[in-house]
Amino acid sequence: MKTLDEKLNEGRQYRSFEDITLADEKTVEGYATTFNSRYTLYDDGEYRLVEQIDPHAFDQTDMSDTIMQYNHEGRVFARISNGTLSLQPDERGLKIIADLSGTELGRQLYEEIKGGYTNKMSFGFRVDSDKRETTEEDGKITVLRTITGISKLYDVSAVSLPANDATYISARNFSEGVIEEVKQERLAQEARERKKRIIKLLTEV
Repeated sequence: MKTLDEKLNEGRQYRSFEDITLADEKTVEGYATTFNSRYTLYDDGEYRLVEQIDPHAFDQTDMSDTIMQYNHEGRVFARISNGTLSLQPDERGLKIIADLSGTELGRQLYEEIKGGYTNKMSFGFRVDSDKRETTEEDGKITVLRTITGISKLYDVSAVSLPANDATYISARNFSEGVIEEVKQERLAQEARERKKRIIKLLTEV
């Protein structure tokens, strides 16, 4: 039977991030993600899940045929394998440079970016490893998840809205799984503490 981590990490996840801008004629650039930038995936007032990407998360990532899309679906505007898409981690994050001149739709997307109609990016990926830290402050339990390894980068996408449906659903499903795991861990810890107190009282009698 698969563990919660295995179930959560085996599927494709989506996150929305930085601006996409013009680099040259029919070429755009931006950051699919930035490193050590914390963002909140989930907050119900009692539990909060905060996530960040480690600077070494892409060290072993398969980017052999990553593509550029619009909202993670439909036509391909650029791709690694034909040299129209470049992906390079730097000190800030995962930088992308895409040549959109190869197709009519790509040139249309360039004009939309140029006109400011589309100005955000997102990326689809599969997690290989992460680490988590749980803290409690002012009655709220916060889980900080640091993604330390990404096994596969499926696509980088220009997005119309940073919180598109795929991003929201993926993030929420993952968050609820993690929060439920934390709740169960806390209940188990409380049960252990109660047992210790009972044993202590019995031995003191």
